[in-house]
Amino acid sequence: MHFIHTSILGAGTTLALLLPLRPAQPATTTAARPVLPVQGAQPDPQVVAQFGLLDNAKLQTYIDQKGMQMGRISDRPADVKGFTIVDSPIINAFATPDGHVYFTRGIMAHFNNEAQFSGVLGHEIGHITARHGQKQQTRSTIANGALILGSILSKRVASIAQPASQVVGLGLLKYGRDDENESDKLGVKYSSKIGYDPASMADFFLTLQRTEQSSGAATVPTFLSSHPNSADRYTNVKKLAAQAEQQAGRQLAVNRDQYLRMIEGLPYGDNPREGYVENSVFYHPDLKFQFPIPQGWKSQNSPSQFQMAEPSGKAVQILLPAGNKSLDETAQALAQQLKLQNAQAQKTTVNNFPAVVIQGDQVGQDQSGQQGITASTLTYLIQDGQTIYALVGLCGPGTLGTYGSTFQRTAEGFRRLTDASKINRQPERIRIKTAKAGQTLASALAANGVSSKRYEEMAILNGMKTTDKMTSGQLFKVVGK
Repeated sequence: MHFIHTSILGAGTTLALLLPLRPAQPATTTAARPVLPVQGAQPDPQVVAQFGLLDNAKLQTYIDQKGMQMGRISDRPADVKGFTIVDSPIINAFATPDGHVYFTRGIMAHFNNEAQFSGVLGHEIGHITARHGQKQQTRSTIANGALILGSILSKRVASIAQPASQVVGLGLLKYGRDDENESDKLGVKYSSKIGYDPASMADFFLTLQRTEQSSGAATVPTFLSSHPNSADRYTNVKKLAAQAEQQAGRQLAVNRDQYLRMIEGLPYGDNPREGYVENSVFYHPDLKFQFPIPQGWKSQNSPSQFQMAEPSGKAVQILLPAGNKSLDETAQALAQQLKLQNAQAQKTTVNNFPAVVIQGDQVGQDQSGQQGITASTLTYLIQDGQTIYALVGLCGPGTLGTYGSTFQRTAEGFRRLTDASKINRQPERIRIKTAKAGQTLASALAANGVSSKRYEEMAILNGMKTTDKMTSGQLFKVVGK
């Protein structure tokens, strides 16, 4: 969660239309992009709100150039609209029905050469040119707007929380085996056509599987959940790649060193600058606040909000930015947005911050379609300088007696963050190192100060085994500050 001062409670605006809450991006992030000669080249605001944009002009220019090169030789060039790297540690790439391809920084960190990137790029462009997304758009979470909360809450409370948290979810289009096989074939075709060895795409499937199977890895791939894997995909892609290489009649590029040098310094894992959880406390170093998380509750952070959920899905508390108007105006707008009945508001202070507490019942249609009370709410609006934060607590009708004290403890624990060790926390980054002759990956990691607990994680990151022998001058990845 990384805030810019943007009001979401203005006239005609709903809480469902959250904007990304980050500092304004440097002009180079978007302005330096080559202009695509088609409509729709800008990323979807909902996707940006969910993940945020990666501030890396060099990598963004690279995927723009490769993406447009591949789009031009694809079967439907006009359908391929744009390319964006989003600031998420999750290992994923996806194409939306409007023709835009997204890569997370997590997947960019796990590629080990340009050919792997090119294969996955071709695969995603294949979904676009084969129009798989448009066929499924009616049941797409991109099309309908999905709750991030769906992954951590029961359906009933997810629907209760909907007015406050309806943004695009992590689970995107789900593809069947036929669509996957067709995209694999197109990925091989497109990547080899622009000069890359498509066999590397198959190798990357192994990295994804190892990451998913390894409990020690820093990130979990969602690529395999939206792109179901099968045992024969690796073999099929290897066969297709061999045929493509034979037809090309030349050596196709892998470009390992060029790629590794390009991702030097890329953030790896969660970025603590955007907020992090430690020992049941949420800290935000850049905005300098902290508050406790209820014991045992699950939490999820995104660029636009921070969510906490009771384990069985009976209550949720969400931190949202509420703009920069007065507390009174914001309270009135919030009561309207949440459709509160008999809302009661009371001024207070929370650790020297001016605040307003709002209690009321949310009215709307229940699951059976009947009009009535759908949730009980207790919300704190807390003013920090020009910014107001809303801590919205929602629970089932009539259960505020059970959860109200939990909502209250969390909100009243909101305080200024002053601990320098928490404020100065920095993200880990990809660092490229050079091996010496005779080193195994494990001994090279040891020589670079990597803890033995992370050897397997680093082996997966490098697409290698810890016992693999390195050659003199071979580049490899480690992770450090």
